[in-house]
Amino acid sequence: MSVLVYIDHTDGEIKKSSLEAASYGAQLASQLGVAAHGLVLGTLNADLPALGKQGLQKVHQVKNDSLNQFDPGQQAAMVAEAVTNLGATVVVVSNNVTGKALGPRLSARLKAGLVAGAVALPDTSNGFVVKKAVFSGKAFAQIAVSSPIKIIALTPNAFSVTNGDGSAEVADINLTVPAAKIKVTGTNKIKGQIPLSEAELVVSGGRGLKGPENWGMIEELADLLGAATACSRPVADSHWRPHHEHVGQTGGAVAPNLYFAVGISGAIQHLAGVNRSKVIVVINKDPEAPFFKAADYGIVGDAFEVMPKIIDSVKKLKGK
Repeated sequence: MSVLVYIDHTDGEIKKSSLEAASYGAQLASQLGVAAHGLVLGTLNADLPALGKQGLQKVHQVKNDSLNQFDPGQQAAMVAEAVTNLGATVVVVSNNVTGKALGPRLSARLKAGLVAGAVALPDTSNGFVVKKAVFSGKAFAQIAVSSPIKIIALTPNAFSVTNGDGSAEVADINLTVPAAKIKVTGTNKIKGQIPLSEAELVVSGGRGLKGPENWGMIEELADLLGAATACSRPVADSHWRPHHEHVGQTGGAVAPNLYFAVGISGAIQHLAGVNRSKVIVVINKDPEAPFFKAADYGIVGDAFEVMPKIIDSVKKLKGK
């Protein structure tokens, strides 16, 4: 018996969300009194034994360059085979784009209960009950899973990465590699930016900035904080910013430690994408802006007056 963690990677490096999943899986394995294993499909530059720092005891790998391009059907078949071969009773994936494609397919193949969007370790005192966010993060549900095999898709940034002193054993695993059904003919990559899905700090702007020419202060603060930049839907629709920066119900969902919103009213559609943020700071000159009801800290004021003062304060704090 074991907990098996699917290790997601890109460009030869393990994604931060998978380090969170590894930490979560290792703690769950300890809770259940079983081993914590990882599964890597493809080739990596990353130091796989270092996954022992997150608590994994053994990492199984299929070294095949063709698997570096994610095909959900192909990889679901391979993960399911690994679960059977290794006798895993719980599979942990990140609830990112990859995990959202992989989890349901695994659930169908293994006839396993799936909890997508888990935010905490299961309660195993009386069964197996997992807490997850529902209604766009407005509430939580406790989901009881009774199937022999269970799949948990962990919400990114919901669980901290642990860093111990362990070292994982790395071993090849022999799995059938089905023919891929997806052919990638081209890839457009955004370089030099922190991916929003993995960002711990986000600075975001809305229509209150009046135009793309004023986005410098958003980028300057983000650069000082080591944060990613984001925007509201009207900003993306107006082509002030690229659509990959749009967060909200119809854009990306983020769950950073800090979400800094400048000139965003906070309509319910936007809140749906950011309400899992641990701390929300809002700057808006309208005291009735809905965002203030969700904010941990709020400043009622003109962004063009407030932001330069905040930037100067951060520079002084950092000695710049």
